[in-house]
Amino acid sequence: MKLVYPIKEKEKNINELLKTELNISTKLLTKLIKNHNIFLNGKSCDTRNLAHLNDLLILDFSYKENNTNIVPTPMNLSIVYEDEWFLVINKPAGIPIHPSRLHYSDSLSNGIKFYFDSIHLSKKIRPVNRLDIDTSGLVVFAKCEYIQECFIRQMAKQIFQKDYLCLVNGFLTPKIDTIQLPIGRKIGSIIERCIDKNVGQPSITHYEVLKEFQNDSLVKCRLETGRTHQIRVHMSAIGHPLVRRYVIWL
Repeated sequence: MKLVYPIKEKEKNINELLKTELNISTKLLTKLIKNHNIFLNGKSCDTRNLAHLNDLLILDFSYKENNTNIVPTPMNLSIVYEDEWFLVINKPAGIPIHPSRLHYSDSLSNGIKFYFDSIHLSKKIRPVNRLDIDTSGLVVFAKCEYIQECFIRQMAKQIFQKDYLCLVNGFLTPKIDTIQLPIGRKIGSIIERCIDKNVGQPSITHYEVLKEFQNDSLVKCRLETGRTHQIRVHMSAIGHPLVRRYVIWL
């Protein structure tokens, strides 16, 4: 699990290059330096030095991490895509992503931990995106800290987006629209969310009706914000509660 980067300038300070061109966070850079995982032309290097044109900078992310905080559980994972850096899992409805008091050993992360153990990958379990327990769809797991950072930056800049397919009750008018209603925590609950025009957070959902059935509509939603239960709350607020929800990635 190595990143090889050819130097494209006459000379460049290695620290500056790592931060500005490869977007390595200060936390990760400190870890790489401490563990001597940065090499220039095959030799461990001092990142305060200069790299020169056509030099090869190599970052080694294959160091072991402690992931014993998650119990490994055999699970029939539906792996949609996998390479050296990340894998994509098709999560079924009814399974949470993270372990909790009620789902200590039967979350998707428990299954990923078992899979990582089976391929001898000693890395922390890093889901990039989140889905509700009752939502089926694609979940990306980064195999190292650097790739997780890359995905988080891309999501923040909306370089890639998540599209949700929702089956909702009734027929929507207009067929393409944007819902902008603030969402906050429902009083007396730590889980449920509701429209709260006083202290709710700004929440934006773009939707498009794809198909209509006898009593329901298939709707594609794209989130501009990522509030807890955002689609569920927004669709209920406009009078079209969810029947079922899926997620696809474009």
